[in-house]
Amino acid sequence: MTVALWCVLIAIFLPYLCTIVAKASGGFRLRDNHDPRDFLDSVDGVARRAHAAQLNSFEVTPAFAAAVIVAHLVGTAELVTVNVLAVLFITSRLLYIICYLADWAALRSLVWFIGMALIAAFFFVSM
Repeated sequence: MTVALWCVLIAIFLPYLCTIVAKASGGFRLRDNHDPRDFLDSVDGVARRAHAAQLNSFEVTPAFAAAVIVAHLVGTAELVTVNVLAVLFITSRLLYIICYLADWAALRSLVWFIGMALIAAFFFVSM
């Protein structure tokens, strides 16, 4: 397994990190687990932002996974380049989550854009 493929696995689990933060900071109790989506829709503050970061993470992960797989399948890009792009993407996602939790909206948007540019970069380096 390459570093980039391990990064896909990390990206798959990152949304659940946000879920834990959302539930923990929202006062989640085990009895709330009958309808966790309703619970998460009712939170505010940091918990709400963590939930939003979770949703965005679920949205972007398939694009990242596809980009890594395409780069591997095409095989024209240097493996080191693909691995570095993947690590940079995971780093951007961690920064994105931090920015979301801290309510740094402008910086969060910039980091989101960088992450999307990194996804596109997988395709460009594979040409």
